[in-house]
This record gives sequence, C-alpha cells and structure tokens, in this order.
Amino acid sequence: MGDEDNLRQKKTTISTHLAFLSIKYSVDPAELFHALVMAKEKGKSMCENLSVEYRGSVNKEAILLIKKDNKVLVQFRVTEELLSKTDIHFEKWMETDKVRKQIAKQKRTTLSTLIRDLRTGMKKVNVEAEVLETQKPSLVHTQFGNSALVANALIADETGKITLCLWGEHVTSVAVGDTIQIKNASVSAFRGERQLRLGKSGTLSVSPVAAPNAKQICA
Repeated sequence: MGDEDNLRQKKTTISTHLAFLSIKYSVDPAELFHALVMAKEKGKSMCENLSVEYRGSVNKEAILLIKKDNKVLVQFRVTEELLSKTDIHFEKWMETDKVRKQIAKQKRTTLSTLIRDLRTGMKKVNVEAEVLETQKPSLVHTQFGNSALVANALIADETGKITLCLWGEHVTSVAVGDTIQIKNASVSAFRGERQLRLGKSGTLSVSPVAAPNAKQICA
C-alpha cells in the first residue's frame, strides 16, 4: 500500500500521516508542517530534500503535493483550519503506538541489515543477531607466516542464519545466547555457504540482552 493510499484512510489522522512522512524521509515534523503552510501561502516550498506544492482548495481543504527529486511521493488534503493553527504540539504526533512502531522499524532498517538480505560480495554491512552455536577454536597458519586462532559461530536473527568467521581476540569474545552487534563486516562464500567476516575494519560488540525471536524462529 502506497503513501497516497495510506493518506486516504479516514481512520488515521493527518497528524499521524505527517508523522509517518517525517520519519520515512528523515525530516522534522514541525519543519514539514511549516513547509505545508508556506506552500499554501506561496504556492511552493521546500523541506530539506522534499518539495511541497499547493494545488488548490476544495471544501476548505488544501490539496498538497509532496515530491522528492521531481518524483511525486504523495498528494493529500489538509484542512485550512489546521494549517492556520500556531499552537500544535508536534511531539504528540510521535507518541502513538503506530508511529512508535514505525520509528523502531525505521531505526532497525537504517542501522542493521537482516540476515535474509545478506548477499555474497556485500561490504560494510551492520548486523544484529544472536549466537546460536560456537565452534572450538583452532590454530591456523596465515599467509603472512604467523599463526592465529580461528573459529566459526552460527548466528541468527528472526529472518535467518549465517556463519560468522571469528579470528584472533574475537574467537573467545562471544558465547551461545549472546546478542551481538556487528559493524562494517563483509559477506563472502566458502564451499558454497555464506559467511560474515569482520576483516580489518569490522567491529563486534556483545549485549547481554538476547535478540527477540531469534531462538524461536531460527533454532
């Protein structure tokens, strides 16, 4: 369902719709509302990388069009009475359960990649997952003439599993049940199986809180 369809649902208030738009396109809700007011007065306005156009009024409702990079995102109506208000508490727009869920979803999408979406060759990926299994470390000789500990761990989120290749100090840093945050990792393939590797720039941190649903869905 597109933004325009969402905006036509009468059960959802215009403040909720505008809150969703501000979250989705990373703009301040107060600035977005101000852009709507300015578009009504001057015909056009800008809010960050969004442009707002006033298309006329019907039954005391202003028809507003929002674009990004000349692509139409949504067209909707706002009462002229609402646009004339100066005492709107924008923080209340963000306090509904629907908007809170969207904020949480947006944060996760921005910060982490789901395991089901990992593809061989991807770089600089962030993943949050739970450790399901760990292997006993083994000592290997590297191409640089030194030795290092290496071990694999099986990690999972609610969408799937993947092998995490651990080297050196990371080998003993995780345990079964840990929730880990991986940043700047890369995805490779070994014997036809996807692997997540930290490399030189990747980091790994451990949280005591287990990832939600990881055991239930992926175990």
